[in-house]
Amino acid sequence: MSLWQRPLKRLQRITEQKINRFRLNSLKGFISLFLAGTVLSVALAACSGGDVSNNSATTPAASPVAANKGNVEITLVSFAVTKAAHEAIIPKFVDKWKQEHNQTVTFKQSYGGSGSQTRAVIDGLEADVVHLALALDTQKIEKQGLIEPGWEKEVPNNGIVSKSVAALITRPGNPKGIKTWSDLEQDGIKLITADPKTSGIARWNFLALWNSAIKTGGGEEKATEFVTKVYNNVPILTKDAREATDAFTKQGQGDALINYENEVILAQQKGEKVDYVIPDVNISIDNPIAVVDKNVDKHGTREVAEGFVKYLYTSEAQEEFAKLGFRPVDEKVAQTKENADKFPKVKTLGTVQDYGGWEAIDKKFFADGGVFDKIQAQKKR
Repeated sequence: MSLWQRPLKRLQRITEQKINRFRLNSLKGFISLFLAGTVLSVALAACSGGDVSNNSATTPAASPVAANKGNVEITLVSFAVTKAAHEAIIPKFVDKWKQEHNQTVTFKQSYGGSGSQTRAVIDGLEADVVHLALALDTQKIEKQGLIEPGWEKEVPNNGIVSKSVAALITRPGNPKGIKTWSDLEQDGIKLITADPKTSGIARWNFLALWNSAIKTGGGEEKATEFVTKVYNNVPILTKDAREATDAFTKQGQGDALINYENEVILAQQKGEKVDYVIPDVNISIDNPIAVVDKNVDKHGTREVAEGFVKYLYTSEAQEEFAKLGFRPVDEKVAQTKENADKFPKVKTLGTVQDYGGWEAIDKKFFADGGVFDKIQAQKKR
């Protein structure tokens, strides 16, 4: 959808409301309908005239508010593990935008747990762009009327701009011989993970375990039995992924930790020695990005916000994501020798869509009284 189509879409909705509100057999209704139609016709004529084309994604026309500003400030709200990637990407975008639009862009950045970031935006943090751990969080913001429906169709890859897979981190030398998900159900194995009721990453962890049982031929009964055994081996459920990592690395708890592959790669780049395995059966951890429509229209920043989101899909930006451990969504970038060597090929990769999408997953597994609550109730005491 090009930059002028969204405002036009809103205008069309207003017109439809006016049509439904007034009866055509009254003089008042006729006049109102005539005026609404006239406004829409003028808007259509203005939008279809001039040099507007499908290339607006590459060279968008300046919005009236942004055009009057020498500087534009964008607020990016993202989940914690993207911080290093964005700090590498943003200066490149700023330079490119300055060169192409002669406009200086500055960024306010906020990083934290995906769930808490989602709540902050809903409660009033005026993000122009949100990059979150799972589409469920973006959908929560959409339901509050801040993001218009269809956001995932406005950019490539259904709005997924970064992705990873689940990694099993072990003690040095892997003394317990943990190589697959099934190893985690063995007696004497202690697994560290966060609580999926409070952590987005932990929901991915749970889904990775469930997916491993389903993809290896088990039905839901077998999957429930397997996941229950694994969570019986979890001594404590931490509030979030950071606390889980601290419990494993700093406090020495557990034999294994589930984490994002990109977190492991980043830790290695910082000089830490990490023993880990990427199981052959895995889950695609997909992170969406979206423009927060209500806020960009309020701030007059839509042009720049949309430009930034589209830039994140370029090979230049995807290379930066790859350098910091995220698997590229751009296939050409993913297939370079460096990246093919960095990211082991996963034999069987499950997706959220395999399980009905995030709304269905949330209702089935994580809502009060769902599968996870039942598993917790069956844990050994």
